[in-house]
Amino acid sequence: MGYSAIPPPPRSAEAHETLLDFPDNRLLIDLCGEFDRNLAQIEHKLSVHILRRGNHLAVVGAPDARAQAGAVLGALYARLEQGRAVDADEVDAAIRMGEFRAEAVPLDEQMEMFAAGHFEIRTRKKQVEPRTDAQKAYVKNLFTHDLGFGIGPAGTGKTYLAVAVGVTMLIGGQVDKIILSRPAVEAGERLGFLPGDMKEKVDPYMQPLYDALNDFLPQKQLAKLMEEKRIEIAPLAFMRGRTLSNAYVVLDEAQNATTMQMKMFLTRLGQGSRMVVTGDRTQIDLPRGTASGLADAERILDMVKGVSFNYFTAKDVVRHPLVARIIEAYERDDGAAS
Repeated sequence: MGYSAIPPPPRSAEAHETLLDFPDNRLLIDLCGEFDRNLAQIEHKLSVHILRRGNHLAVVGAPDARAQAGAVLGALYARLEQGRAVDADEVDAAIRMGEFRAEAVPLDEQMEMFAAGHFEIRTRKKQVEPRTDAQKAYVKNLFTHDLGFGIGPAGTGKTYLAVAVGVTMLIGGQVDKIILSRPAVEAGERLGFLPGDMKEKVDPYMQPLYDALNDFLPQKQLAKLMEEKRIEIAPLAFMRGRTLSNAYVVLDEAQNATTMQMKMFLTRLGQGSRMVVTGDRTQIDLPRGTASGLADAERILDMVKGVSFNYFTAKDVVRHPLVARIIEAYERDDGAAS
């Protein structure tokens, strides 16, 4: 039974073998599936031939197909290591993601790079490198903590770097989906006066998140991932009642979340998920007298294990140099007023 019924691709200059090691034999059995159905599904979709040799799987085929098959098998094995099941639907989803994961840098290799002082974040379209010490510490914490806060002025890369890390984790198979959220708080205009249905009303508030994603993923691939709900962008209010498992979740502009909204958001954290909360305490658009949930979260969670806080200043601004001077001028004015 199994994959021996599928003839291997012809041996040619481009048909070679990649040997993959899976040390846990019990998990390898689950990876192969009953009667090797999972392997047969991968063989059929990717035009490769997979041979089992003890705790190894040999993948035979063209270089690109071997790389994609290896990424698929690695992602499914990692899923089994986390105690999560693998069925035909998961295999199909992993195959669709295999094109991305074939080029991924494994998380342990990413951390080794950080330890050696190399802080590049590799996405599908570009390589992102944190520039300041605060940005480097922030990125490192996003990879090592289940909940991270990035707090500071506009232009310091809080959201941009958080989304870059999320895309890297999605590509690498550490998470199954990315969820990006913002409070839909008006700053001068009310939602009811904007044209269109609800999606068209809230999309302008989500545009910075779309912009970041477009920087890291090709347009067609991004559209496909959003269609498959592997990437979601939604207002904070839409998070109520959800349990977000195996996801990378970002709450942007968190200074505009109320205390109750912040608590609601943070308690959505499910198994295998990571959360990032970004905000600027100087740009609160909540009604007068309404406490910012970001400030309360800083106070309440400051000593909680597994939570990291990273702070940015005008020195970390990576936009136009004038932006840093504008921020410093406002900070001086605020200091004089107090």
